[in-house]
Amino acid sequence: MPVQYVRGVGPARAEELARLGVRTVRDLLLHLPRRYEDRTVILPLAALHPGEPATVRATIKKVEKVRTPRRKMEIVRALLDDGTASAWAVWFNQPHLMKLLRPGLRVFLTGKVEREFGSLHLQSPEIEVLEEGEEETIHAGRIVPIYPLTGRLSQRQMRSIQRRVVEEWARAMPEVLPRKVRERLGLMPVSQAWRAIHFPSSLREQEEARRRLAFEELFLLQVAIALERRGLRQERGYAHLPDGPLLARFRQSLPFRLTSAQERVWREIARDMESPSPMHRLLQGDVGSGKTVVAALALLKAVESGGQGALMAPTEVLAGQHYLLFRRLLAPLGVEVALLSGISQGKEREALLFGLQAGAVKVAVGTHALIQEGVSFRRLSLVVIDEQHRFGVRQRTLLREKGKKGEVWPDTLVMTATPIPRTLTLTLFGDLDVSVIDELPPGRQPVRTHWLPERERPKAYGLLLREVRQGRQGYVVCPLIEESEAVDAQAVTSWAETLRERLPGVRLGVLHGRLSPQERERVMEAFREREMDVLVTTTVVEVGVDVPNATVMIIEGAERFGLAQLHQLRGRVGRGSEASYCLLISGSRSPETRQRLRTMVETQDGFRIAEVDLELRGPGEFFGTRQHGMPDFRVAHPVRDLRLLEQAREEAQRVVEEGLGEHPLLQREIARRFGEGVFAPRTG
Repeated sequence: MPVQYVRGVGPARAEELARLGVRTVRDLLLHLPRRYEDRTVILPLAALHPGEPATVRATIKKVEKVRTPRRKMEIVRALLDDGTASAWAVWFNQPHLMKLLRPGLRVFLTGKVEREFGSLHLQSPEIEVLEEGEEETIHAGRIVPIYPLTGRLSQRQMRSIQRRVVEEWARAMPEVLPRKVRERLGLMPVSQAWRAIHFPSSLREQEEARRRLAFEELFLLQVAIALERRGLRQERGYAHLPDGPLLARFRQSLPFRLTSAQERVWREIARDMESPSPMHRLLQGDVGSGKTVVAALALLKAVESGGQGALMAPTEVLAGQHYLLFRRLLAPLGVEVALLSGISQGKEREALLFGLQAGAVKVAVGTHALIQEGVSFRRLSLVVIDEQHRFGVRQRTLLREKGKKGEVWPDTLVMTATPIPRTLTLTLFGDLDVSVIDELPPGRQPVRTHWLPERERPKAYGLLLREVRQGRQGYVVCPLIEESEAVDAQAVTSWAETLRERLPGVRLGVLHGRLSPQERERVMEAFREREMDVLVTTTVVEVGVDVPNATVMIIEGAERFGLAQLHQLRGRVGRGSEASYCLLISGSRSPETRQRLRTMVETQDGFRIAEVDLELRGPGEFFGTRQHGMPDFRVAHPVRDLRLLEQAREEAQRVVEEGLGEHPLLQREIARRFGEGVFAPRTG
């Protein structure tokens, strides 16, 4: 029901509520308090102390309006008495209160106690008028909810609206949890939970209500994942051949040996690919652990078995980097690699599409362009998806469908360069088996990380200059490509010009996402061949750049990057035998920024960094921007509710095994909470 038809709302307040994303009665129930104030303790006026918040119950004895001559401010004052003492309540620039307040009114007041001119007063307190014979209110004398607000809505107005909605509609919220599940976990009924999360009788009841509603969110998601996983297990896949001469030649061409962790993960992937069931595996590991080489092995296995492979990346830049790297690795083996992106046009695109359809192009690298209509493969037997969190599950399925032949589905390998905490792995990737490369290649050096305020920038560039004079190289990362009046950040192009003046004799290169893939590769090749000393760049160096001689990473405007991204950038150095440095330059004083940068200085454990990043920014923003693949939790928190998430997973699997997972009420609620397209419908 539209919220404007709730008693006490109307069209004007409905517009204010819409700014909060509240448009229906259901939205109102889901608009939860951000915190609670314990106003159960009613202090006598005689017990007030300056500097402390207090809730009092008193009778108004006198009301007056005063105008201060110097500040030209209107003050409304009410003299209070409760039989133990007298005190004033004071409001600034709220003349409308003169119509509400009058002598003889009994009121609850909540506010901070101040002392001025030798007497105590409550400054700008929240007021609740007690009607004749009334002793209980929703604004005082209880645990009081404090809601997120906007515009002209007050806490009192929001609480009054919510009280009416809870009384009339909480009982109409569907009970989707099976009775046995509620009894096993000791969860309260849903109608009681909605009442208690808005207007709890105690903080303990509020937490029990939150636990009940959070479990329901997690349970519904886990039921959807369990159903998806069950459907995947019933599919047929390509049974790829055991490793053959092509893979052997590739291994021999590598200038290094795989680590034991890479070998272990490769055995897991190879076993899946050789199975007649389709692979559904997540490959993750810390920065520099060597995921790309493992992905190349998988692509070659598909090619050697008579199939094709496709790798989908979320951006043009990342797709271009993968294309250039795979072409360098695979072309010497006679494997044709092609790039398909949004900028592929005309005859070049037509030739590429023909090559894919005919099977001449063995490995396709691209963006979302790979899942567009008109793109078809002769025998796509392996799908690799990089940075999966930037795609919805539906997009993953669309690429898989490009390789579906009859009832046979291709293998799927999902990669991420961002270490994902166990909580998000359960939440986002519950339908996948997980492989973790938990070992860095030999010779990787710990990177000494320092956080410098802007006034100490010369120290950073002094270190960079010393390293260059000793024959080593470095990166300078800036947030923007060109100067912007709207954003105060160092831009790549202008900052490179500044550095040419400040670092005479240093050979500088510039790299950013607006260069074509060929131009970017020329710049990177020159840097790899030591024709440049310093690369001034955007975050295009975040993934896939390996220059062992680079020992310094300076990150300008470090506060503008997420923790995971900073960790990725730091991973570009420390790849050789020399000591390496990451210098974070930031003038920000925000507490969150300071905590982020302290974490970077204190640890190089990517999984620990990911946990902190998730805790600081929340699941929706964990990867830098809000991602389509991240479920929209209203109550649950995947970090703090890890135990609850595990319980939800156990119960969901049990429910699906018992055949209750496809109950219409569960299915309807899953679609309502997370959207129709979150979990792809089964096909084939």
